[in-house]
Amino acid sequence: MTARTLVIKITAGQDDPERCNQAFNGAAAAVVSGVPTSLWLTGEASWFALPGRAGDFALPHAPPLADLLDSVLSGGTVSLCTQCAARRDIAPEDVMQGVRIAGASTFVAEVMADGAQALVY
Repeated sequence: MTARTLVIKITAGQDDPERCNQAFNGAAAAVVSGVPTSLWLTGEASWFALPGRAGDFALPHAPPLADLLDSVLSGGTVSLCTQCAARRDIAPEDVMQGVRIAGASTFVAEVMADGAQALVY
């Protein structure tokens, strides 16, 4: 039996810190639990694809976002939305190592894969 993949799409960033942190926390917990995980950075969360940006995020009583992102990068995949990157003038050479820029067709393929579960924050 193939393990189900958890696909998490984050649309919030500094503009909605609790929602943003919940998504990263869920993704990191899934990876640590051995669940195949794909994290998508969209909207204001796009900025966290850049080196150092997650370190600038703080939310009381929450684990550091940089640590959560590192956990996801260590065992899952992290994708930055192509259109979101373009709207923010983020180029492939700008993103952290391990982050890919991918489009809607890749997102849909992941979500529609057998057994995948998707969450949007």
